[in-house]
Amino acid sequence: MKILPILRVVEAIHAAWYTLYKLKFQRLQSRCSKQYRVSVMNVDLEIARAAKLRPITEIANKIGIPDDVVLQHGPHIAKIELSHVEKIAEKPNGKLILVTAISPTPSGEGKTTTTVGLGDAMNRIGKKAMICIREPSLGPVFGMKGGAAGGGYAQVVPMEQINLHFTGDFHAIAAANNLLAAMVDNHIYWGNELEIDERRISWKRVVDMNDRALRKIVNSLGGRTNGFPREDGFDIVVASEVMAIFCLSNNMRDLEQRLGNIIVGYTRKGKAITAADIQAHGAMTVLLKDALSPNLVQTLENNPAFIHGGPFANIAHGCNSVLATRTALGMSDYVVTEAGFGADLGAEKFFDIKCRKAGLSPEAVVLVATAQALKWHGGCDKDGLKSENVEAIKKGAPNIARHIKNLSSFGVPVIVGVNRFPTDTDAELEAIADIAKENGADVAICSHWADGGAGAEELAEKVVALADSGKANFKPLYEDDMPLWDKVKTIATKLYGADDIIGDKAVRNQFKRLEKSGFGNLPVCMAKTQYSFSTDPTLRAAPSGHVIPIREVRLSAGAGFVVVIAGDIMTMPGLPREPASHHIKMGDDGQIVGLS
Repeated sequence: MKILPILRVVEAIHAAWYTLYKLKFQRLQSRCSKQYRVSVMNVDLEIARAAKLRPITEIANKIGIPDDVVLQHGPHIAKIELSHVEKIAEKPNGKLILVTAISPTPSGEGKTTTTVGLGDAMNRIGKKAMICIREPSLGPVFGMKGGAAGGGYAQVVPMEQINLHFTGDFHAIAAANNLLAAMVDNHIYWGNELEIDERRISWKRVVDMNDRALRKIVNSLGGRTNGFPREDGFDIVVASEVMAIFCLSNNMRDLEQRLGNIIVGYTRKGKAITAADIQAHGAMTVLLKDALSPNLVQTLENNPAFIHGGPFANIAHGCNSVLATRTALGMSDYVVTEAGFGADLGAEKFFDIKCRKAGLSPEAVVLVATAQALKWHGGCDKDGLKSENVEAIKKGAPNIARHIKNLSSFGVPVIVGVNRFPTDTDAELEAIADIAKENGADVAICSHWADGGAGAEELAEKVVALADSGKANFKPLYEDDMPLWDKVKTIATKLYGADDIIGDKAVRNQFKRLEKSGFGNLPVCMAKTQYSFSTDPTLRAAPSGHVIPIREVRLSAGAGFVVVIAGDIMTMPGLPREPASHHIKMGDDGQIVGLS
């Protein structure tokens, strides 16, 4: 993808936004670069730095957490002691609201921003609400996407620490993952008592950075003292099964058991070898003991937010930790959480994996959409997104329509939250509202990026009414006892609009072996492109009649699901031609520049 045309389009949008809100952003405008990526990052940074943060103990007290269980990481970040968290998480009583989005586009839909804005808005209208989101990965921060702390006046803070090393959770997850890898190779070096077949080692090392050069490697070169050379490879941390386990575990005991169930490889006779067989799970748990405590921060409006765990939604299950979500539900009346990328990926996995495994029942879903995204799905090129084009919105309507239909099939009521841009016209917004209502969903126009919680009050009122209506009757898309192949086909045909799925004999045999080994009752975690309902990222709107090719199947026995890789999706991303890291640096005043 060429970045510069996108930058020119969004630069124009950015300039228009400043014209509309020039009084509010006058001080920031004078400091911004002409280049969009740098300017928007600096705006978010300046807003975050200007925020009046409250001591994190005060934020904790606001939701009933006493000072003696608040483990501070500086004045504005804390972990909550695990023993306290586990007691609260056992009795969740709040109502769960999911924020998801239509299929992603180059302009971005603002899902995290909407999550933060909605949480602030619910508190503004007198509701006791918390938000739960994922931790940012350094890969996207220094790659193309940027950070994951929201934007404008709908952010979680302190933004810089959150987007960088935060409390070190991802480093702990990487260390635990790589300890297991080291122990597997060490076991083989010292005699291979378990008779592991070096050709069938499935466990990979990880690093929290986009690095395509590490996808396929050869390790243990340099002589016999370095081990036995073999093909290997790296995944990004957010694709690690340890990350998935971390986010699905209910407590420390559950974490250790799940880690022990990780399958690292097979013997020549086909016997699975686990982390427990390698005697690694105890030490891995020790590395994760502090990380498992949820991270508490605050929004710009000083409302509490848990940020904990961070699997990608296109290659993993895309939800924050069960522990953080259940804890928030035990301390507030409403919890707003998000699932990564579009609803066909993140929301489906939220429902079919997270809610199924954790026994959660969401009461409402917010589907984030933008006029620009619908114009994109309606065939508009990047240069035309800033101009009014109601016809393109109508042509892009099948995308939002399918997402509404898909979400409704889980038995959860849907409302469309339109993230308004300054170039949107009344005619375009009316068209979106009509499309939503024609497909059975209410709609609210939001301006939380510019106005914070005040810009999402209409959405908050409608979400509360929806969550309190008793209309939700949540049910997963498929039953546990359905064959694995049929589970994948159900997702492809009912959600993606595909006619069928295909896989070669080796792939079909993998499904059969998993079922024969007792894993047939597990849910499936689809790994595919986020940009389309198909596996072809160039097919916009709502393609139908296509076939989903299954390339590979991986068992995540510890996490408790089967990863199904479709199309050309990579579990180790690469950096774009012009990565965000080009613009991130230390300024002359000692402050970070270019981080978003």
